[in-house]
Amino acid sequence: MNRKRRKLIGFTLIELLIVMVILGLLASLVAPTMFGKVASSKQKTAKAQMQMLATAVDAFRLDTGDFPQDLKDLRQSTGEYWDGPYMPKDIPLDPWGKEYVLVVAENGIEFSLISYGKDGEPGGEGEDEDVEY
Repeated sequence: MNRKRRKLIGFTLIELLIVMVILGLLASLVAPTMFGKVASSKQKTAKAQMQMLATAVDAFRLDTGDFPQDLKDLRQSTGEYWDGPYMPKDIPLDPWGKEYVLVVAENGIEFSLISYGKDGEPGGEGEDEDVEY
């Protein structure tokens, strides 16, 4: 009886190898899908952060009559009519650890916020694609 009981409880090496192969196959099917979601979630995070920054830039412009020279001016400035800080904490970096770029149009009325993606260079595709607000 003791001998039968040991055979029912234990697993053979072959059974363990088969389970490991099945788990490996499942991981190889699921992993690419999950890692693809990471790139798109970083781009969505960048857009959300840029919306917050755009609100702060608009408030700065309403108070001072001009756009900030740099996003750091949203936290501290010596300009006339400055009524900040316009951001509760330091200016966040984009999801890839780089600074957002503020570009004021030549007409002085419009502006853009840009994240150059993972590579930090203009242009690119996939995770290197620029995110612009």
